[in-house]
Amino acid sequence: MHAPLLTLSRVRAVAICLAIFGAAPGMFAAASFMSGAHAQTNRQDPLDDARKKVDSFINDLRNKDVPGDIEQARKKVETLINHLRGKDMPDGIVKTNGRIEATEVDVAAKYQGRLATVSVDEGDEVTAGQVVATISSPETEAQLRGAQADVLKAKHALAEADAIIAQRRSEQVNAKGDLERGQDLVEKGWLSKQVYDQRVNRFQAADAMLVAAERARDEADAAIKAAVAEVERLQAILVDLTLVSPRSGRVQYRLARAGEVVAAGQRVLTILDLKDVYMTIYLPANVAGKLTMGDEARIVADPLPDYVFPASISFVATDAQFTPKSVETAEERQKLMFRVKLQGDPKMLAERYREVKTGIRGLGFVRTDPKIAWPPELAVKLPPQ
Repeated sequence: MHAPLLTLSRVRAVAICLAIFGAAPGMFAAASFMSGAHAQTNRQDPLDDARKKVDSFINDLRNKDVPGDIEQARKKVETLINHLRGKDMPDGIVKTNGRIEATEVDVAAKYQGRLATVSVDEGDEVTAGQVVATISSPETEAQLRGAQADVLKAKHALAEADAIIAQRRSEQVNAKGDLERGQDLVEKGWLSKQVYDQRVNRFQAADAMLVAAERARDEADAAIKAAVAEVERLQAILVDLTLVSPRSGRVQYRLARAGEVVAAGQRVLTILDLKDVYMTIYLPANVAGKLTMGDEARIVADPLPDYVFPASISFVATDAQFTPKSVETAEERQKLMFRVKLQGDPKMLAERYREVKTGIRGLGFVRTDPKIAWPPELAVKLPPQ
């Protein structure tokens, strides 16, 4: 008599649980889809104990041969637990963990020297073209002054060559005139052959000296060009000693301080381009192979579980790789995964780049078919500005 009464009481308990589950869904709606998705941590999940108790309870009912659809009740309870955990996803929607990152740009010294100033610090926002540091190089400045002096010297040499050319041309003209007049006199017998030959030699010498003067002028002109080029080279070095930000963004690392000597190629700052933000996720082959480049995606950051950010698939790796230890996957038995990038919406980033925080973890959602509609829980929802 006592055993059937005990079994009957358990059946009533199941009926009460199912009645609550069916009649009061609003009670469970309080645990939102996103909050449940972000409750996954390494500590003990309190729902595991509840699930074990439910499984034990249902198995016990099976052993007692109590009539009723116990398996259906078990599935309903399991569906509820999975919903509270955020594990149940519509068909075609895949969820995985990832980390939000931004493109990093290094500001490095092109030439060696001593850092004179570093005008920004970690966390500061910079704009493209903004001066962020300067390097002093007295040696280069001295070389520039020497090159500028060489330019003036070459210009003086050019002016002197021009004067010599004018003189040689005048001498050539006089020698040519004497030669032409001497030719008429020789023909008439009024001038000796010896004197005429002297005039021929003088004309030839004047002509050769004119050619030499012109060559000297060409050399002076080339010297000017070489000196100007050296000046421009040194000026370009001095320009490169002023370090500017190549992009707008936020200073991530400050790697050198004012007064330190930096080598050529040494990094001084690392800047994050906050308008090029993405999440890196890892997916198994059966999911990665179905993705469409440019298709919509969704990102939910751990610090903001109530908001959904728009993104798009910008990259799918062509080669599989081992899953990094820092990434947890739903199916740990799959050791080889494909890296996928979810690019943040450019329009959203242009308006909210100051709010971007990199390095934080979150959830990435993709669709295996672009025709699949996003569930209401993954509708884009941005935090107020």
